[in-house]
Amino acid sequence: MAEQQGQDKTEQPTQKKLDDARNKGQAAKSAEISNFTVFGSGLLLLFLFQGFIGQRLSSISSQIFISLDQFELSRSVIQIYAMKGFLFFFITLSPFFIGIILLALAVNLMQVGIRISPKALQPKFSKLNPIKGLKNKLFSSRTVVEVIKSLVKLIIIGLFSYLAISTLIVQSTNLLSQSIEEIVNFMSDAALSFLWKILIVYAVLSIADFIFQKYKFKKDMMMTKQEVKDEFKQTEGDPFVKGKIKTKQMEMSRNRMIQEVPKADVVITNPTHFAIALKYDAAKNSAPIVLAKGMDEVALRIKEAARKNNVPLYEDKLLAQALYKTCKIGEEIPEKLFEAVAKILAFVFKAKSQKKRIV
Repeated sequence: MAEQQGQDKTEQPTQKKLDDARNKGQAAKSAEISNFTVFGSGLLLLFLFQGFIGQRLSSISSQIFISLDQFELSRSVIQIYAMKGFLFFFITLSPFFIGIILLALAVNLMQVGIRISPKALQPKFSKLNPIKGLKNKLFSSRTVVEVIKSLVKLIIIGLFSYLAISTLIVQSTNLLSQSIEEIVNFMSDAALSFLWKILIVYAVLSIADFIFQKYKFKKDMMMTKQEVKDEFKQTEGDPFVKGKIKTKQMEMSRNRMIQEVPKADVVITNPTHFAIALKYDAAKNSAPIVLAKGMDEVALRIKEAARKNNVPLYEDKLLAQALYKTCKIGEEIPEKLFEAVAKILAFVFKAKSQKKRIV
């Protein structure tokens, strides 16, 4: 969509939108670059293989002219010369056309990279609608832009060609006093010089078109703020739903933690803000471990669970704060708190052995 609910496209495209476009076969690609490659590579290969092509043409021409006096028209003779002609053009021109095809493919891969897009290969029956197709061809903004580009390209190349040919016409007035060989050489050099100059102009136009296609593709991929929000909901999930899920997960985690409180040896409190449940098993651990911890409402739940299961509560404001800030659930307490906790555990174990109640 160009716009959504009257919003302007002010946001940079997300990676998901770029990936989706790529999967559909959409990418910044300049047809002028491909055309320039075909034209330029063809001219270059023709220049490189001119000796080979000329030699082959001279050879087959000599064979034909030498055998003209012995030539008898028949079906078998026509078949022989047809096969010779096919082999000649295949051997002579195949390197030329293969080179053009390979270079054209290489340039296209350089523009868009290698990526198989099954969606781009799927048939779209909507394109078979002639009315819609005609409308898209004649009345779309893309068509107008392409027409303007073609006109500008035609005007630039036409003016350049006119200037170049005008110069050649002036120079050709001196050919009247020259030999046939000199005239042929002049025409050959002039043709190559003219084609190379046209190639340079075409290269400039192709680069300009490639930059324009990059800019246009980026502009087309821009998104509205609402599109970014909708995509975020699709990929990351609705923030409200995610918040509810996170709250539920935290509640489940707290419940599991509260279920561990009955296993504790002591719960150290602040007394109201913090509660930390500790368990010490000398056979398994080198220091007490934290079974549960919490503040405010969670601390109240820990203390309630401790009272229900006769787990001793021990009030130590500074130690409770230190344990809450420095300890993690399921891990041993830090070494700097060993001595303070050991005194409390010794007191608790002694009270238990004497069957005294600790509040």
